[in-house]
Amino acid sequence: MAEQLIRSKRQTTEQRRAAQAWRDVNGVKGTDAEGEYKTLARSIPADILNHGLGQALAFLYAKGYENGSPKSNSGHAMLYRHLSAWVGGEMGWGRDADLLGKLTEDDATTAHYRRATVEALAYLEWLKRFAEAELRGGEG
Repeated sequence: MAEQLIRSKRQTTEQRRAAQAWRDVNGVKGTDAEGEYKTLARSIPADILNHGLGQALAFLYAKGYENGSPKSNSGHAMLYRHLSAWVGGEMGWGRDADLLGKLTEDDATTAHYRRATVEALAYLEWLKRFAEAELRGGEG
């Protein structure tokens, strides 16, 4: 019974991740950032695994923001916001949390960082699949 409950809860979490990834990809669809976002959705999970979540977020932020404001039609900024919203919500920080800021605060722990990384990668599995299926452009 307990195993069934755990499996049921996991499916619910997976369904929520999938639904949010679907909404996020559809929000990018038809914009000038479509190809860039698709390319990033494919590559950012490997960047997180190779360099860490903090470095990957710093890259997205550096490319997508200027003087603290998102550049218009920037796939980098869109993906940064989508990751921040999803992971921030799942961590209990709120969907409007700045993920990189939260992970670098004084009270952020290694456990927070690990949990945020696992959640980001799980969300990105869905985002990558939907981006590949729904978005135009991007690298082959």
